[in-house]
Amino acid sequence: MRASFASTHDSARGRRFPEEESAHRSCFQRDRDRIIHCSAFRRLKHKTQVFVEHEGDFYRTRLTHSIEVAQVARTIANALDLNTDLTEAVALAHDLGHTPFGHTGEDALHALMAPYGGFDHNAQTLRIVTRLERHYAEFDGLNLTWDTLEGIAKHNGPVAPLGPDGTLVGKIPHALAEYNAEDDLELHTHASAEAQVAALSDDVAYNNHDLHDGLRAGLFTEEEIAELPIVGDAYAEVDRKYPTTDAYRRRHEALRRVFGAMVSDLIDTSREKLIGSGAQSAQEIRDLGRPVIAFSDAMWSDLKQIRAFLFANMYRAPKVMEQRARVTLAVNELFPIYMDDPTLLPQRWQGDVAGAEGETPLARLVADYIAGMTDRFALQQHARLTGRDVLKGMWPGDGVS
Repeated sequence: MRASFASTHDSARGRRFPEEESAHRSCFQRDRDRIIHCSAFRRLKHKTQVFVEHEGDFYRTRLTHSIEVAQVARTIANALDLNTDLTEAVALAHDLGHTPFGHTGEDALHALMAPYGGFDHNAQTLRIVTRLERHYAEFDGLNLTWDTLEGIAKHNGPVAPLGPDGTLVGKIPHALAEYNAEDDLELHTHASAEAQVAALSDDVAYNNHDLHDGLRAGLFTEEEIAELPIVGDAYAEVDRKYPTTDAYRRRHEALRRVFGAMVSDLIDTSREKLIGSGAQSAQEIRDLGRPVIAFSDAMWSDLKQIRAFLFANMYRAPKVMEQRARVTLAVNELFPIYMDDPTLLPQRWQGDVAGAEGETPLARLVADYIAGMTDRFALQQHARLTGRDVLKGMWPGDGVS
């Protein structure tokens, strides 16, 4: 039984290109399935979160991260009597627009695209699912429901406020503004509760798995993270309950408790906010003017401390910073190569190249191509076009001292 404020299949706003409904799947189930089967989703297997794929096969990739986020989101949505299918669709799609090399690649591409409107991975996700995926005979993109597109565009909150004249105020990412001009996603409001769940499930997943990956990479120790809020209590509980367990099981048991604490807090706090909102429909959730899915103030404060620790000891660790500099160089050198000679783009892109009138449309195509690359393919293309391996010498055994 879903809550009155949950999104429903019957009240979904439909697709831009009308289609017959499936006899066996709801509209949001079809959205989820189309996302899973699209090319961009498969490529997430070889796009990493923090570490470049070259370094090891046990670190999280964008694909494993997206699956973890979807699992957390579905659990939370079910506990809150929300629409689990819509929640899962948004969660699975949320990272489709990420570049190779994680946020490092995005930062580099955003700087390169500054003269042409910039680059934003959330907006790029929308561009992928509405334009760049080209598998269906009757339309470009995946023709997802308005509700799923809305969740992708603004799961992190309103994109821009409305001005006195009823138009959006402020700078909107180019790809998002381009699509919104054709299909209004109401960028001034919050998204559905389901999309809000997907957004904070992302926080739950990466805070937990970045601690795990950082430990495996040797960037910090268990003694150091045991000083953090939530984490220290989790380790203490494991030590009391399993005093003789081995180190690997101890770590797993502690971090799963951290995970559980975040999820439980998010469910309890959000349930109170949803009930207190008085909303009786998904649209009323959008129109509230405030989020209804949230951590408690105490949990949010603790998570900020964990995030600050990860920023200092993982995302800005010397080893990671060296890696960031090298892959940034690769992106910085690939972009002008394709801009100077767009015939280097694949044959199936040449029709778009021919139709790109002016430098900005061409830059958008080059950004689309580079953003779609996996870590491995970007490094291969850079080496092929420049004759250099930017990562050579970073790891033992690659022939360079």
